[in-house]
Amino acid sequence: MKLCVIKGDGIGHEVVPAAVRILQQLMPEVEVVYGRAGWDCFEQTGQALPATTIQLARESQAVLFGACSSPSYAVEGYASPIVQLRRATETYANLRPTRFLPVPTAREGVDLVVVRENTEDLYIGDEHTADAGDTGTATKRITRRASERIAHTAFRLARQEGRHRVTIVHKGNVLPQTDGLFRRVAYEVSRQYSDIETDELLVDTAAYWMVKEPTRFDVILTPNLYGDILSDMAAAWGGGLGMAPALNLGDEVAIAEPVHGSAPDIAGQGIANPTAAVLSAAMLARHKWGQVTIADHIEAAVHRALSRGEHTADVSGGIGMSTAAFVDAICAELG
Repeated sequence: MKLCVIKGDGIGHEVVPAAVRILQQLMPEVEVVYGRAGWDCFEQTGQALPATTIQLARESQAVLFGACSSPSYAVEGYASPIVQLRRATETYANLRPTRFLPVPTAREGVDLVVVRENTEDLYIGDEHTADAGDTGTATKRITRRASERIAHTAFRLARQEGRHRVTIVHKGNVLPQTDGLFRRVAYEVSRQYSDIETDELLVDTAAYWMVKEPTRFDVILTPNLYGDILSDMAAAWGGGLGMAPALNLGDEVAIAEPVHGSAPDIAGQGIANPTAAVLSAAMLARHKWGQVTIADHIEAAVHRALSRGEHTADVSGGIGMSTAAFVDAICAELG
């Protein structure tokens, strides 16, 4: 087994090696290779995602990707490297679980997963301006092919994990040609999974329930943009973005990706929370390599360490352990 590691920017250089250390403690046979991507890479080489990194990802078929610093304004020649890598590797399903962790900010009883289509919607990047820059237009693209495969992913995941309901989230009442297509195809696919209950919510209503009563959700099936927003909302109930794992899954390649940012304000201080990166690595072991027992072991070790009050400072807003000390605590739990 080979793992392509891309540290990215900022705290990616701290939390990604922590996850690699934990993964290799249980899977020493994993061969690690390194690729570059991100804002620092762009400034140094003129490329945010070099072709050599894409090739490494394809050859390895398993990737651990750290956070990247992407500006919120147009920079000529720069595009989000993680979005580019998802497209290049056809990792069309983004899995974002939120489960209760024993920290003060989490909510007991929450156990949901957002299954987000990962290759289209407004994220295709088809934007242009007109009227001397006073009018901006973006294309939203939804296709039957992408909708079918993400719907199958959601229902298969529900069946594999013993979940009982898939909630289709859309805005088909306003966008009948795009979200309406996604909704219709999802219901067509649902008929092949009669053991799984299917319901639907408009995205604004789903956002309301995510705030009011997140325990009502089991599996959420949604297009790209809504899934991005709802999964970040859900992360608040799991202890915050520093605790939130994710996996981009395709037919050949899987990319584990903690969903927090590069946090340049704390980068290099040794206080970054590695939980999201560690749990993302566990998802890679589970869904890509089929190492369910190892994934369970990693998740249980994190849970036990947190249960003893061992965590980084961001968890409680006060004094906490260093990144290295918290990783040591997890490794000790792994035995």
